[in-house]
Amino acid sequence: MADFDVAIVGGGHNGLVTAAYLAKAGTRVVVLERRAFVGGAAITEEPWPGYRVNTFSYVAGLLRPEIVADLELARFGYETILFEPQAFCPFPDGRSLSLYSDTQRSQKEIAKFSARDARAYPKYEEYWDGVLALIQPLLLAPPASLGELAAAFPGPEVEALVRNLFLRSAQDLLDEWFESDELKAVLATNAVIGEMVGPRTPGTAYVLAHHNIGTIDGRRRVWGFAKGGMGRITEAMAAAAHHFGARIWTSASVRAVNVRDGVATGVTLENGEFIESRAVASSVDAQHTYLELLPRDAVPPEVVRDVQRIRSRGAALKFNARLDGLPKFPAAPKTPGPHHAGAIEICPSTEYLERAFDDGKYGRFSSRPFLDCEIQSVADRSMAPKGHHVMTCFVQYAPYDLQESSWDDFKPEAAERILDTYAEFAPNIRKVVKEWQIVSPLDIERTLGMTGGNIFQGSITPDQIFGYRPIVGWARYRTPVQGLYLCGSAAHPGGGVTGAPGHNAAQAILEDLPSLPR
Repeated sequence: MADFDVAIVGGGHNGLVTAAYLAKAGTRVVVLERRAFVGGAAITEEPWPGYRVNTFSYVAGLLRPEIVADLELARFGYETILFEPQAFCPFPDGRSLSLYSDTQRSQKEIAKFSARDARAYPKYEEYWDGVLALIQPLLLAPPASLGELAAAFPGPEVEALVRNLFLRSAQDLLDEWFESDELKAVLATNAVIGEMVGPRTPGTAYVLAHHNIGTIDGRRRVWGFAKGGMGRITEAMAAAAHHFGARIWTSASVRAVNVRDGVATGVTLENGEFIESRAVASSVDAQHTYLELLPRDAVPPEVVRDVQRIRSRGAALKFNARLDGLPKFPAAPKTPGPHHAGAIEICPSTEYLERAFDDGKYGRFSSRPFLDCEIQSVADRSMAPKGHHVMTCFVQYAPYDLQESSWDDFKPEAAERILDTYAEFAPNIRKVVKEWQIVSPLDIERTLGMTGGNIFQGSITPDQIFGYRPIVGWARYRTPVQGLYLCGSAAHPGGGVTGAPGHNAAQAILEDLPSLPR
C-alpha cells in the first residue's frame, strides 16, 4: 500500500499539469496512467519506421503561456513552430485563399475575392482581440455562470458580445462581417472543429471563440506545431512534474475511487493494489469518473442523471498517412510551396460544411467530408525520412454512432471518401499516399476512454461551458464526494491542449488540502 497527499487518475496533459503544480507546492502526488506511457491524446507515435505521427491531437497553440512559464516547459524541451500560412484553402474554380499571422498579408489574399472584406478584416481581428481580452482571464479562474459573466461586464457593448458569442451561429456572425463565402468558409472551420454541429447551429460562435485563444511566441489567435510532435508537449510536462517531485506510474490502471463516509480515501488499481491519499483528482471524463470509478451510491441520483445527460458525441476521425511526395494543388502549383507548411483546409464553402454536417447528424459519414490537414514534416524534418512526409487530417463528420456499418469494418470506405475528396483539389494524392491509418471515434473511446469519442470530454457549446461544465452545481472542479476533483477537459474551460483545467483544479486542491481528512 502506498500513501500520498493526492492521487491523479490519468496521465494526459491535464493530469500532468495538475501533478506539476501540486508537486511544485510541496504536495506528495502520484500520477496513475493506464497505458505504458503518459500523454493521453497529446502523443506522437511511429506507426511506420521513421515516420512520427500525431495520432490524436495534432496542432499546438492553445496551451496557456502562463502554464508554459510556471512549469518551465521550455527548459524541458517544449518548443513550437508557427504555421505560415495559418490556413490555405483551394477552391474548385482554381483559385485559393491563404490567411497569415500578418494582417496585411492576409488582406492582399482576401482582396482577390472582395475588396470590401479586405478592408473589414483588420476590424474583425480587432473584434476578436476585444473578445479575448474578456475571455482569456477567465480561462485560468474558476468558472462563472453565463448570468454572472454578463453581470461582471455590464454595458450594452458587452451585452451584445455575450449575445453574439453564446446565442448566435458562426454563420450569422460571419455574415455580418463579410460578403465573400470563400473567406467565411475558411473562418467557419474553427467553429465546428470536434463538434457535431454545422456553421448555422446556434452557439457555434462560441466554439469559434474557443479556437481563437491560441498564443504562440506572444502572437495571439495563431496555431502551430509542437516541434518533434505533440508528444513533446506531454514529455516536457512529465519531466517538469518529475522535477518538482511528482511520482508517475505507468501501466497503473485505476479500477475504483475508494470512498468512505462520503470522503475519497484513495484508489484501487486493477491489480488490487490500494493507493491511500487525502485527495483524488480525475483527469478522465465526467462520465467515466462518476459512473464507473465511483460506487453508484456515492453521489445523489440527480447528479448521476445529470452526468448521464452530458452531450459527448464524437464528430471526427483522424486520417494519418505516410507520403513519398507532396500533394500538388492546381490552385497553388508550386511544390513544395508555402501552403504545404501550414493548415490545408478542404472546405470550399459554408454550404459544403453544412451539407457535410447534414450527413453526420443522421449517423452517416459525410459523402464529401471537411478535411483539416497538416504536413508537419515540411516545417519539421524530424517527423519523417528525408524526401518523405507524414500527413494528418482531422475529418468531419464521422459520427460515433455510425449507421452505415461498424467503424471497424467501415474504415476502408472512409479512406476512399477522404482520398476522393482530397483528389478533387490535389489530383496526385493517391500517388503520394503510401500507407494510411484511420483513428475512428470508437478508437478514441477505446484507447483514451473519451466517452463517445468526443475529443473535448463533452461538447463545448454554450450549454456545456463555464458554470455548466460538466454539470450545473458541480462546475468548480469539486464533486459531491469530499476530496474528489475533476482536473481534465470535462471541467472548465473545456477541451483542447490548454492545460487550464489541470491548472485550475490544482488551485482548488491546494485551497482545500489543509482541511481534508488525513
